[in-house]
Amino acid sequence: MKKSYAIEVDCANCANEMERAARNIPGVAEASVNFMMQKMSVVFTEGSDPQKVMQEVAKACKKIEPDCCIEF
Repeated sequence: MKKSYAIEVDCANCANEMERAARNIPGVAEASVNFMMQKMSVVFTEGSDPQKVMQEVAKACKKIEPDCCIEF
């Protein structure tokens, strides 16, 4: 399952780091962050709960950029 989320990130480097962090979360098969569009796309592994997985993604992203906001 693939879903897209609005994300607020201040710099392209942080967006790249957030993308890498999201890819390391269990339940995420693939993740990409488009800094210019302020959008995160996530492909979830089969059987995972997207809401719970995105909570973990948000925690990981906040460690990189405390101001970031992901709307899920």
